[in-house]
Amino acid sequence: MIGEYNKEDGKKLLKLARESIEEEFSGKKPEKLQETKFKQARGVFVTLIKNKELRGCIGFPLPTYDIQRGIYEAAKSSAFSDSRFSKLTQEELGKIKIEISILTIPQDVKDIQEIEVGKDGLICNYLGYSGLLLPQVATEWKMNRIQFLEALASKAGLPRNAWQDKNFKIQKFQAQIFKE
Repeated sequence: MIGEYNKEDGKKLLKLARESIEEEFSGKKPEKLQETKFKQARGVFVTLIKNKELRGCIGFPLPTYDIQRGIYEAAKSSAFSDSRFSKLTQEELGKIKIEISILTIPQDVKDIQEIEVGKDGLICNYLGYSGLLLPQVATEWKMNRIQFLEALASKAGLPRNAWQDKNFKIQKFQAQIFKE
């Protein structure tokens, strides 16, 4: 799956994400993408960056929607429903950069040595808690494998060393990333 979408596809998907957010202010629906490849179900995330800082990030780790609908829903949620941030304002719209991640199906990790930092994103489930980190997080924060696992546990609201428990379930996935 990785590399399945080219630069032109990425531009179309980024345009869709931006138009999905703009719809909130203009009332104008985003242009539909006609290509069959955008009708495939995939996990997707939309990340918003403002002044090199996270401004919103929401997505669907599993192929809940086709890519087009997933990007539409994730873009709107990132802008207006990420509980860590206030709703994006129209004035901020021109100041954000959008990043899209198209995910592979998560696979169970049996040994942490299987995790390729910078290539794999991670999902954890433990005692009713869950967390997800996209592959680019480890790269951007210059994390090694252990730091990435600690950050994953922390993201789930758990102690940083929770990943060491045998009941801490980890899945990995890869992402094809497009940025404005």
